Amino acid sequence: MELMQFSAVVLLTLLALKLLLLPKKVGVNPVVGNARWLMTAGIVLLDIQFLLQYTLGLRAMGVTQAVMVNLLLFIPCSWNISLSILFLQRRGHVSTLDRWLGGIVWLIALLLIGTAAYIDGQPLFSDTPELHWAEVASSVLYLLLQGHYSWRHLKNLRSMRNTLQNYYDRDMDGMLLWMQLSILVLMVLAMMVPLLIFVESKGLAIFGILFFAGIFYLVDSFSNYVVSSAPKRMLEAEESEDEKEEDTDQADFSAQLITKWINNGGYLQIGMKLPTTAEAIGIPQYQLSAWVKQQGLTYAGWITSLRIEEAKRMLCEHPDWNNETVAQHCGFSDRSYFQTVFKKETGMTPSDFQEMKNQ
Repeated sequence: MELMQFSAVVLLTLLALKLLLLPKKVGVNPVVGNARWLMTAGIVLLDIQFLLQYTLGLRAMGVTQAVMVNLLLFIPCSWNISLSILFLQRRGHVSTLDRWLGGIVWLIALLLIGTAAYIDGQPLFSDTPELHWAEVASSVLYLLLQGHYSWRHLKNLRSMRNTLQNYYDRDMDGMLLWMQLSILVLMVLAMMVPLLIFVESKGLAIFGILFFAGIFYLVDSFSNYVVSSAPKRMLEAEESEDEKEEDTDQADFSAQLITKWINNGGYLQIGMKLPTTAEAIGIPQYQLSAWVKQQGLTYAGWITSLRIEEAKRMLCEHPDWNNETVAQHCGFSDRSYFQTVFKKETGMTPSDFQEMKNQ
């Protein structure tokens, strides 16, 4: 147990230093900068928790002693880490409830434990029924807290994905995959916390290893994300989303221009974003967005469907073309991506499609 606690202190200290030493460009964006400091605060609190466990030997004293320290630091730790992800998702526009819920739960836990210690009349670190039930109640509050933040994370993640699909001409889910996995990690870690703080067994080491692996993945993925171009690209897409307003008076005229652009093969250019497409068509981007939504599609889905139809035509008219040539002609960034999208949209590979048409 002591070895695991010492290893945790070393690992968390290194992760905190990694966050502190991120490139200066991270601090240029206020939202990303605040998210970085919140994540750092959460990791530092977790580090302090394991440092106290190691230096004071609280596990050797009994479950109650370990539980009290764990709870009083796990709750604000979870609060800060969850807020960090929310700040990234909401561009800093976090609701008052989300911003302060963790603090409220932490104060309630302090009140419950403090009241139990006062009522039983025993020293603070005594194993008493009153303290035990106060700790159980605080643990339930912690689970509910993390459940709320996880729900908010997943809801915002869905919105971010839709925003990307309405701005870029291809699937950008990979940009946010780390966030989805991190949310799942936080949910799993929340369920593991009661085991880590209440259970006394040799099997606890296994849960500890999984816990630390999850924290390492979370911090490492967060660091890679904030130093990449992804936050800037996400901001670009979200700002475009904010500008959208439907103009019904121009709807018919916009539809005519869009049809003309399609007939001229404008969608065959690689890497087109919503603004560049709208500019090429000759309409404001909010009008293009409104038209695409009326078709029941996302921007990426619309462009992809046009390219797949063109690919089908090329495969039939030019059976001598290889997939690389077809992909380049139809606006796909590379052959592998073209083959993946073609199979996803048609249920067959390009070669299978050609064989079916030649029968």
